[in-house]
Amino acid sequence: MLTLDRIYHAAYTLKDAVRKTDLILTPSLSGRNQVYLKTENLQMTGSFKLRGAYYKISQLSDEEKSKGIIACSAGNHAQGVALAAQKFGIPATICMPDGAPISKVEATRAYGAEICLVKDTYDDAYAKAVELQQEKGYTFIHPFDDEDVIAGQGTIGLEILDQLDDVDAIVVPIGGGGLISGVAAAVKQLRPQCKIYGVQAAGAPSMYESVKAHSKQSLNTVNTFADGIAVKVPGDNTYELVSRYVDEVVTVTEDEIAAAILKLMEKQKVVAEGAGAVSVAAVMFDKIPLEGKKVVCVVSGGNIDVNILNRVITRGLQMSGRRTSLTIALTDKPGQLVGVSSIISQCGANVIAVHHDNSDPNMAITSCFLTVVMETKDYEQAEQIKQELAKAGFELV
Repeated sequence: MLTLDRIYHAAYTLKDAVRKTDLILTPSLSGRNQVYLKTENLQMTGSFKLRGAYYKISQLSDEEKSKGIIACSAGNHAQGVALAAQKFGIPATICMPDGAPISKVEATRAYGAEICLVKDTYDDAYAKAVELQQEKGYTFIHPFDDEDVIAGQGTIGLEILDQLDDVDAIVVPIGGGGLISGVAAAVKQLRPQCKIYGVQAAGAPSMYESVKAHSKQSLNTVNTFADGIAVKVPGDNTYELVSRYVDEVVTVTEDEIAAAILKLMEKQKVVAEGAGAVSVAAVMFDKIPLEGKKVVCVVSGGNIDVNILNRVITRGLQMSGRRTSLTIALTDKPGQLVGVSSIISQCGANVIAVHHDNSDPNMAITSCFLTVVMETKDYEQAEQIKQELAKAGFELV
């Protein structure tokens, strides 16, 4: 099993290859705990994955390096492997799911790796990578189920203890489990009283289900925009390490992840991808049973696809009561829109979109539906607007 000595050796090997990322206090994230962010989104390549990939590749024999390397990834491990391979002068082939964000695919290609896009999910990319490895004789760099990779990720745990030696809990995203396995193995051996919590997307809860069932579980499908943790089955090593060292695994919804991304961006000026924000979402929405403690959230990556960022922000605004839609049934006559907009204005909200529909066959010919999208301060203001509209005789649908 993974030893503390190996994690320390990884830290020594990585000292000039990776960035020791900052630990930032964030007072606005939780009223219950003193929360810090471990900003691995600011790591070179934008993710913690460089640590494990670089350490693993550094430990290969000359014969293994001469064969070239292959890896599979939704994007962050791909970039870590590609950059490490470039630094060691080793040719690299990366199998990626065809749904991986274009930004991650292109960033990986920019580091000199050859890209093989595979239809469907990460697990399909993994199967293709194994097939190519057997066919071509490449050296395989697993994204999470490898002790050297896990040791590299464990250096984050050493850094956290160095930066905050009295930390009470560390909250870590989980996909296949490499990150939390390394962090937990390091921290629990040095500060056993520190709690370690893992967080998965509710649409990809493979480790959550495995821990609950006390045996490795494989999901038929995964469904989450947090592509970096969309893994159907945990690794053998990672499942064992999580079972041994991790105190609890929880899940967060897509809306909660979106709200966390928005909060990080707006309040902390930190850009996190879905996988990187799940730890913050767990703290924001009280999934962690702690109060009055020093809690570190590992923000594992910041490589969010700009093509979905607008949708994520919109969902986050809706989730936090900052964007509200109302549909009102009206008699279709002059002055109705003025009455509605006056009430909204008096309550202090801002109308950003209006849609007028008088074509619904279920309505009377003289009626219409008016849908209004508003910028609101919070749920309380939205509720006030609904009440004022109802008092004025408007029928909310």
